Amino acid sequence: MADPSSYRPKPGQIPDSPGVYKFRDDHGRVIYVGKAKSLRQRLANYFQDLAGLHPRTRTMVTTAASVEWTVVSTEVEALQLEYSWIKEFDPRFNVKYRDDKSYPYLAVTLNEQFPRVQVLRGAKKKGVRYFGPYGHAWAIRETVDLMLRVFPVRTCSAGVFKRSAQIGRPCLLGYIGKCSAPCVGRISADEHRELAEEFCDFMAGRTGAYIRRLERQMKEAAEEMEYERAARMRDDIGALRRAMEKSAVVLADATDADLIAVAEDELEAAVQIFHVRGGRVRGQRGWVTDKVEAVTTAGLVEHALQQLYGEEQGDAVPKEVLVPALPEPVEPIQQWLADRRGSQVSLRIPQRGDKKDLMATVGRNAQQALALHKTKRASDLTTRSRALEEIARALGLDTVPLRIECFDISHLQGEDVVASMVVFEDGLARKSEYRRFQIKTFEGQDDVRSMHEVIGRRFKRYLQEKQSSGEWTEEPSADAPVEDDGAPDAMAGRPTDEDGRPKRFAYPPQLVVVDGGAPQVAAARRALDELGIDDVAVCGLAKRLEEVWLPDDDDPVVLPRSSEGLYLLQRVRDEAHRFAITYQRSKRTKRLKSSPLDAVAGLGETRRQALLKHFGSLKKLRAATIDEICEVPGVGRKTAETVAAALAGAAPSAPAVNTATGEIIEDDGAPPAALSAERGQDR
Repeated sequence: MADPSSYRPKPGQIPDSPGVYKFRDDHGRVIYVGKAKSLRQRLANYFQDLAGLHPRTRTMVTTAASVEWTVVSTEVEALQLEYSWIKEFDPRFNVKYRDDKSYPYLAVTLNEQFPRVQVLRGAKKKGVRYFGPYGHAWAIRETVDLMLRVFPVRTCSAGVFKRSAQIGRPCLLGYIGKCSAPCVGRISADEHRELAEEFCDFMAGRTGAYIRRLERQMKEAAEEMEYERAARMRDDIGALRRAMEKSAVVLADATDADLIAVAEDELEAAVQIFHVRGGRVRGQRGWVTDKVEAVTTAGLVEHALQQLYGEEQGDAVPKEVLVPALPEPVEPIQQWLADRRGSQVSLRIPQRGDKKDLMATVGRNAQQALALHKTKRASDLTTRSRALEEIARALGLDTVPLRIECFDISHLQGEDVVASMVVFEDGLARKSEYRRFQIKTFEGQDDVRSMHEVIGRRFKRYLQEKQSSGEWTEEPSADAPVEDDGAPDAMAGRPTDEDGRPKRFAYPPQLVVVDGGAPQVAAARRALDELGIDDVAVCGLAKRLEEVWLPDDDDPVVLPRSSEGLYLLQRVRDEAHRFAITYQRSKRTKRLKSSPLDAVAGLGETRRQALLKHFGSLKKLRAATIDEICEVPGVGRKTAETVAAALAGAAPSAPAVNTATGEIIEDDGAPPAALSAERGQDR
């Protein structure tokens, strides 16, 4: 535990101006980011008597080992920089909202020649128009099914679209009138885009004018005795009204607003957001967070606004945002929202009427979400704590292993040998810390040597990171391999500690788990001893009887089958196995799909595909003359000569045989399906 007075800035060093500050721990990792109107006044609050600080603030300042700051011109700039740094450094003591589920969006891919309507989850993509989020994917699909009658926009995948264009026949939706079939030229690209934009306008809430126009056209068709066309329009209007009924009218027509409510206790908080567009609830989402810093309701609202709109632009930021409490001061956050929207944004607390009533509904949803989260987490947190305590007792550790790293080796009959490192912190997987390795010092199947190499490389990098930060002054041992995880040398050009960015191997675990028995454990311990590391515990988990092996012990530790500690070790081991075998399969697939053309310098994927498409197979391309190769669009004579020379120097592979029928398969430049069948078992 550090004494804050040991790193307190000298009087007069801190400027009395707006800025953003960072606290770092003794490893150089950023653990807290904050902003201030006056850096001098704000930072002085952290260096008062520890007894007067909030417990979480006290924990933060005693965990920190240094503080630094950046001066900016305005509070709005401070807000923007704070958001950027929180996204970049992921500080452990900052409030970070996490989704309690993955919400689906209705997306229209306006960045394609023929826009497509689909349901998407995850990060938003540039050039795609999003609507939602929605509580359930089936709700979106029902709405889309109704609207495709009026707006028959393409919904098929790229593969289906291309196939229909090749055979000149649309898919089923094209036959039943729920797709305008641009794949076969029923409408042009411009007409289809106009249809997609009308779909977007309707989803954005501009419904009244469109329905009134359809009603007018229906009456005109009836007057002209075109009853079939009038009947189709009548049915279209009915479909649109049913689609609109799925979104309840809650506010006056044309109201665009987001309502944010917060439910909290001393330890946690839940946020609920209702997205109202055109007076109707178009989407809903919820977040939960640990209150790892001393924060008020207004502070929670400010963090929610940053996370909600930090990546948004234009109409994605509504004209009005209703909140339960206003950040103090409110002007910088309001100006930040206006900058992102491009026009004025009203940020206020609803006082009366429908908006206040709807805010109460959002608040009840937040209370329910918090209660449900606490019910789930109470059991989960207790179980994780018990599991870590059981592991500490079984292995004779002084403290519970808050950070566990597990290593596994994977190969296929000695080929494509790789390793994985997975990380669990506080009993939960931390996937951003996962790493993959390629075995480099030897070839063939030897799990013990592979484990020794991987452990040595991982902790050699840890010592290098420690040395670069000035925490360690001795030269590292020359015995361990220097390379890391198969990527280019990460030390060259990597961010330094002054940048504060997360390092690949900067933080040591309390426990290393290896997938295997006594030989693998001994190899891991030997790798650590060679590097002089004696403060990291090692154990192995053998698959056969789920025994836990310790270094230098002749007999394993047998945990009860009902032990939560054993269950946690099994989950860590299984995750490492999954991660390793996924990497090994991807490498094998890439190797099997390799072609002599891959080695041709300056020949990219597009021209490789063009060559294979033009000649039909690698065998025919190998037999072609230079002049014939030059006939391929984009291939010049110099490239053709290089291709011909490369293929002439590459020995033709043996013919592929379908093992089921005995048929010889024509070489087409890609591995045949029969050969991609595994001739051994993945490990």
